[in-house]
Amino acid sequence: MDLLLLSNSTNFGEEYLSYPRQAIKDFLGRIKDNILFIPYAGVTFSWDEYTDKVNEALVEIGVKVSGVHSSDIPVKSIKEAEAIMVGGGNSFNLLSELYKNDLVKAIQEKVSSGTPYIGWSAGSNMACPTLKTTNDMPIVEPPSFEALNLIPFQINPHYTEAVIPNHGGESRELRILEFIEANKEMLVIGLPEGMIIQSKNGQYDLIGDKKVKIFKHGMEPYFIQSSKELNQVLSKS
Repeated sequence: MDLLLLSNSTNFGEEYLSYPRQAIKDFLGRIKDNILFIPYAGVTFSWDEYTDKVNEALVEIGVKVSGVHSSDIPVKSIKEAEAIMVGGGNSFNLLSELYKNDLVKAIQEKVSSGTPYIGWSAGSNMACPTLKTTNDMPIVEPPSFEALNLIPFQINPHYTEAVIPNHGGESRELRILEFIEANKEMLVIGLPEGMIIQSKNGQYDLIGDKKVKIFKHGMEPYFIQSSKELNQVLSKS
């Protein structure tokens, strides 16, 4: 499967979708339109606004998307798309709408057949087996926590080692450690902002200059930085 999974859309101080533009262009290759955008993670703004925002950000690389919400038959739009792009926002709302519109199986089948998939933040969470490593508040209740299962591991987007001074809440690491204690078989990758995981032809690449953190039950969490290390980790999981 061909996947481009971004931790986030925008780095601090940059324009929207600025840092991943070249990676998106390279990943899509000849595909410039007939790209279906799924804006369901957007909650505090309209899905039309979200689609327009993505188009404005990608116009300089000649890429144009259309929103799945504009289709009378969303499943048909999935089947006809040359690429699928899933934006960030609230992952619970995103997954709920995917189920509501019967798109979970449709996307799984479409991407499994070779159609490129691009996601950021919640869109990257959707590529995982479940949404259980999201950072989001459950503002709605999806029928299931099972997501698209396009990759055999979990991603925690926006991963940070930062701890708020004088704050008694759990760190991001502690929350992930709780997850792997309850889900001992699952590997989690803490993906810092500005980092991308790309999958092509069964191989994974890390794009970006930061380290990612590996969480596996029974092991101390540790950092890796290269594509070679990532593939070694995944081959053993």
